[in-house]
Amino acid sequence: MRDNRRTRTILGLLLLTSLTLVILNLRGSGDGARDSAGGFFGPVQSAVSAVVRPVTDFFGSVGSLGSKDQQIADLQARIDELEQQVNTTEFDRNRARELDELLGLAGRGQYETVPAQVVASGPAQGFGWTVTIDAGRRDGVTIDQNVVNGQGLVGRVIRVNETTSVVALLVDATSTVGARVEASLEKGFLNGTGDPRSLELQLLDPFAPVQKGDRLVSFGFEGGVYVAGIPLGTITEVRGTPGQLTRIATVVPFVDVTRLDLVGVIVQPPRTDPRDSVLPPKPTASPSATPSATPSGSSTASPGASPSAS
Repeated sequence: MRDNRRTRTILGLLLLTSLTLVILNLRGSGDGARDSAGGFFGPVQSAVSAVVRPVTDFFGSVGSLGSKDQQIADLQARIDELEQQVNTTEFDRNRARELDELLGLAGRGQYETVPAQVVASGPAQGFGWTVTIDAGRRDGVTIDQNVVNGQGLVGRVIRVNETTSVVALLVDATSTVGARVEASLEKGFLNGTGDPRSLELQLLDPFAPVQKGDRLVSFGFEGGVYVAGIPLGTITEVRGTPGQLTRIATVVPFVDVTRLDLVGVIVQPPRTDPRDSVLPPKPTASPSATPSATPSGSSTASPGASPSAS
């Protein structure tokens, strides 16, 4: 009971002090008393604040944790959106470039094409290298029509549905295309090997003057399905010497069949063979500087050079 009595006494004194300060404040004469009380209770209030403040700050941080997580989530969503815009812009830029190259080739070759996109790839019955495109019978596509992209020949149509078609690629081992060497009348048969980066040209004339770097365009022949005037590839090696019964040239195709996207189906072949006009201009090597001849015993100083001390 002694503890309860002491507690009640202290509470009573505190209550009395508070009421006194309120009355004096209302009368306007409590400044001195209030200052005295502040001096008395100030250390107690500071001690209590020092204990309570860390707890208050902790719960304040916990309260703001949700908003910070939301800010991080919003920023990440914005970053993802910007990355998507960059990827979309790059995709559209590549698609526009492919379409421009396709239209350029069709213009030089004087053939009409139906644009299509490659939607699937893989082997088909009897063929190791095929792709499926999103153009079919309703678009005017028929079997054996040639397929190109902006670089050259892709292959030929082997199956047609209402909205899609299957294309056997130039590199397929069953593929054979009549070919002509650039800037000459030398002809041969270009055969697929099943290797996406290598074709083989079998020359009709064993004495034909062909060499590394020569380019090939398609050439129609009796019973063939390929039209004339489509870029094929570049000779990288010739095996056999002129006069041998068989001379084989290795050819790298212009078209990378592992990265096909936008293609065109030739629905109207050219009226005349466009010949080499379908090939892009050959890159010209920049002329290298050659030193000018000077008389023996003399030298020519370059502009701005200081004469050497003798």
